[in-house]
Order: sequence, then C-alpha cells, then structure tokens
Amino acid sequence: MSTTLARKETVTRKWYIIDAAGKPLGRTATVAADILRGKHKVDYTPHVDCGDHVIVINASQAVLTGKKLDQKFYRRHSGWVGGLKETSYKRIMETKPEFAMTQAVRGMMAKNTRDRGALKRLRVFRGAEHTHDAQQPLEWTQE
Repeated sequence: MSTTLARKETVTRKWYIIDAAGKPLGRTATVAADILRGKHKVDYTPHVDCGDHVIVINASQAVLTGKKLDQKFYRRHSGWVGGLKETSYKRIMETKPEFAMTQAVRGMMAKNTRDRGALKRLRVFRGAEHTHDAQQPLEWTQE
C-alpha cells in the first residue's frame, strides 16, 4: 500500500465562508485554522501548504464565553522599559472584531513560514457582506 503525498503544484484551492454569528470566537477560529492548513482534505500533507481560502463573516457577532470580555486582555510590548500595552477584549470586540478573530486564528496556527503564508488566505469581515463574490465561495457546514 503506497502513501499519496500532495505536492505544491497539484494543490487546488477552494473558497469557504464561515459565519461566526452567535458562535464562540475560539471554536470558529479553530475551524478556520484547520481549513487554512488543509486538514479537512483527503490528501493532507503536513509539510505542504495545501489549505484553502477562508472568509469569516459576522466577526462582530462572535461570542466570548464566561467573563472573557472583562478578564481577557490583548497584550503587546514595545521592547522598552514600561512599554507594555494592554487592551481588554471588550474594547477590541467593540472597535476591531476583525483583529480579534485574526489573532485567535493566528494563535492556533504553527509558528513557521508555511502557516504565515496560510494566514494570507484568511479574510475577516465585521458584517455579513464580503467582497469575494467573484470567487464563488462555498458555505462551510461541518463544525
């Protein structure tokens, strides 16, 4: 029995839409990360970038469970003394929900060049409208 490995030249990419309305932010990000890596495909190969394009709509309606809106923070550091900046997820979800979804997906991907390239195929929109109708995206139904 031989093993079939995907090659970069033979990868065909589809477009999928994930609706985040009323779903937990982390669960939606996990599904998006799996599609971006290509783990849903029969010929998934870990060392080949064989994932698809993902459009996440209604990011502003994604839900953070428990007390995460108040207790969870996005932190970044400038590298200087006293350069720690904190922003609560309550403020992020009000102002930039696309950023929150992108950061959640980024945290679930591996930290290497293949997955950094996969993140370029992620498109996140605040509302239900998106600008990729020409690509004829399919609605993602498996959860």
